[in-house]
Amino acid sequence: MSVIDILTRVDAICKKYDKYDVDKQRDLNVSGDDAFARLYADVEADIQAALQKAESASKEKNRASVVAINAEIRRTKARLLEEVPKLQRLAVKKVKGLSTEELTARNDLVLALPDRIQAIPDGTPAAPKQTGGWGASASRTEIKFDSDGQFNNEYFQQTEESSKFRQEYEMRKMRQDQGLEMISEGLDTLKNMAQDMNEELDRQVPLMDEIDTKVDRATSELKNTNVRLKDTVNQLRSSRNFCIDIILLCIILGIAAYLYNVLKK
Repeated sequence: MSVIDILTRVDAICKKYDKYDVDKQRDLNVSGDDAFARLYADVEADIQAALQKAESASKEKNRASVVAINAEIRRTKARLLEEVPKLQRLAVKKVKGLSTEELTARNDLVLALPDRIQAIPDGTPAAPKQTGGWGASASRTEIKFDSDGQFNNEYFQQTEESSKFRQEYEMRKMRQDQGLEMISEGLDTLKNMAQDMNEELDRQVPLMDEIDTKVDRATSELKNTNVRLKDTVNQLRSSRNFCIDIILLCIILGIAAYLYNVLKK
């Protein structure tokens, strides 16, 4: 996995789960209804993030990764410059609890933002301040142009290498977006499955309660049946013993009569 993929994935994950950042939410709550404070805090955070990316680009040895990081930094700078007019409008608005000195300090902060944003390294050479057209750059004699000062449309055309790199970057970005979409769809599917399982469990709870009631009733009836069966067996056993006793008594009487007749003769 390249540095481009890592940075893009980290940014996407951070933006997606930014609302769960307790510290950041606490900072937002501190600012309250002050729109300037919230927007300036976001801009300041983006500036710090861009500076960190510029530092990582300066340490990166892969040329393609450096070009991609610098392109992302330039997009961030353009977006931050678009936020400056909003901050200028918000800086002049009066906020309850702010003094005149604090409002003036806000204006100074906003005026310093464009220079801070432009000072972020993005891989492009710093353009010298021109005061007299091409003559102003005459003092930089160490700069030499291969085209002898003739810049036509062909000079700025993309090379085959840059085109391939851009295509590869766009393809990787597209694949990464597709992967994130698949992950999001998978999470949505799991969420729906969990909701369906919860609903099914809610429907099964009354059925389980009814089954428990029927089982308890069947257990009670089985115990009663066992008791009645035991009583019946006991009764059968007592009647059988009575019959045996009568038979034995008849046999004893018969033997006694036989002995009496024998002894009488």
